[in-house]
Amino acid sequence: MKGVLVRKIKKICVFCGANSGKDVAFVNAAFHLGEVLGKRKIDLVYGGGKLGLMGCVSTAVAQHERQVLGIIPSAFTVNNLVGETCGKEIKVATMQERLVMMMELSDAFIALPGGFGTLEELFQMISWAQLSIHNKPIGVLNINGFFNGLLSFVDHAVKQEFITPRARKILISATTADELVDKLQAFRFESDPALSKLKWSPSSSQKEKLDLTLRL
Repeated sequence: MKGVLVRKIKKICVFCGANSGKDVAFVNAAFHLGEVLGKRKIDLVYGGGKLGLMGCVSTAVAQHERQVLGIIPSAFTVNNLVGETCGKEIKVATMQERLVMMMELSDAFIALPGGFGTLEELFQMISWAQLSIHNKPIGVLNINGFFNGLLSFVDHAVKQEFITPRARKILISATTADELVDKLQAFRFESDPALSKLKWSPSSSQKEKLDLTLRL
């Protein structure tokens, strides 16, 4: 990292499966990511509970005496559906409210292997970065090639001109936790000159008229 301006990251939000997956490497990687965050004195924001990879990474971070914050929809807390959150817990009404709070309280985002929910969270953050709603780094931890197909699809969408080369740079990938955190810290956001003019303040009565083709 010598010669590279390092972004200060205090809290990382991790998106991952509430299942452990077929490959034990996923569990090991989730624990290791938690250890890396703990050793680097980075706190965790996640979806709450203790199931699957979510439980692995949160437990590891807590064991290294870093703060863990679970943001969880109230519906998931009925009958202890997802287990006890490892750390502080904030209950929200909706999934969208959860994601907005995760965005606001985190400095960066990491996706581990997971299903539709993980992919939704990942691509929502990417889309919001593309629209300049935030400028925080986003990465996937590509364990045993889990995200190879997804990364290939994204590159295919670039070739087909549905995703711009600039927007493609938003999604970072690495095969180890240390490498990924290093890349997140070195990330420099490159906003689209047109999209950066959008006004997202709740008080805005209308969006600025733009003469552009949106590739979303």
